[in-house]
Amino acid sequence: MSRHGLFAALVASVILSAGGTAAQEQPGTAAQEQPGAAPAIEAPAPAPPAEAAPNAVVPQATQPGVTTPTQTTPIETGPSAATSLTLPHDLSPWGMFMAADIVVKAVMIGLAFASFVTWTIWLAKSLEILGSKLRARRAAQAIGNAATLNQAGRALGHNGGPGALLVRAAEEEAALSAGSLDHVSGDGLKERVTSRLSRIEAAAARRMSRGTGVLATIGSTAPFVGLFGTVWGIMNAFIGISQAQTTNLAVVAPGIAEALLATAMGLVAAIPAVVIYNVFARSIAGYRQILADASAGVERLVSRDLDFRTVAPAKSMAAE
Repeated sequence: MSRHGLFAALVASVILSAGGTAAQEQPGTAAQEQPGAAPAIEAPAPAPPAEAAPNAVVPQATQPGVTTPTQTTPIETGPSAATSLTLPHDLSPWGMFMAADIVVKAVMIGLAFASFVTWTIWLAKSLEILGSKLRARRAAQAIGNAATLNQAGRALGHNGGPGALLVRAAEEEAALSAGSLDHVSGDGLKERVTSRLSRIEAAAARRMSRGTGVLATIGSTAPFVGLFGTVWGIMNAFIGISQAQTTNLAVVAPGIAEALLATAMGLVAAIPAVVIYNVFARSIAGYRQILADASAGVERLVSRDLDFRTVAPAKSMAAE
């Protein structure tokens, strides 16, 4: 080959290589210029930018002909998903009682029984105090209207109330001391009558106070019994949390609610017991005051009879 032919071949190779490079840089233009070429696949236009949610994953640009796998959210299969299937859904007081531990159930039953006892004592003792006050007032009125001890005894008759007991005790003591009244003063008789009357008053007040000690015991111990049930229930709730290995509120709430129900029942039993005990204490104090008035009236009758023992029978009958 001659020198001119070699030079022409070199120039042709340089031109062909430059044309290939330009074709690779602009494939779309080359494809459009070539007649009968297949149209190029245009990429979809990017969507307008929106506010990115926190922790959102930006999808990668897809290339033509490449399929992107669909991203799915992983399903949580931890211990909380398994535990939520066994959670109690009935959070009513009865439902929480049935789902509670055996110790908490025993505490709740005991507090419910204590509340029943409280209201039973309230009903029975209220009727007893009301009836006793009415009888004591009638007796005190009869004693105050009488002029002598015998007249007061006839007015009360065979009544079994404390007022009638006061009058009968004074009559018995006066009858026992009748033989010595002509030789000694009546101060000894007054002292003996006062002693017997005070014992009758104390026995009546003690009988009226029967049952109020139970109210005092319930009022002072019920909150602590309920607190014991709460502590036991919360301890079991924390044990369940550690076994479930989750602190989800749906897992924690039922156990704590059952425990707090014991405290609520303790307060329900204690508060009425304390209030009823205070009401009974005031009522019994008023009852004792009525008995004290009746006892003072009997002492006045005894003293009057002693003053009239030396008076002529006509004057004594006039006094009666």
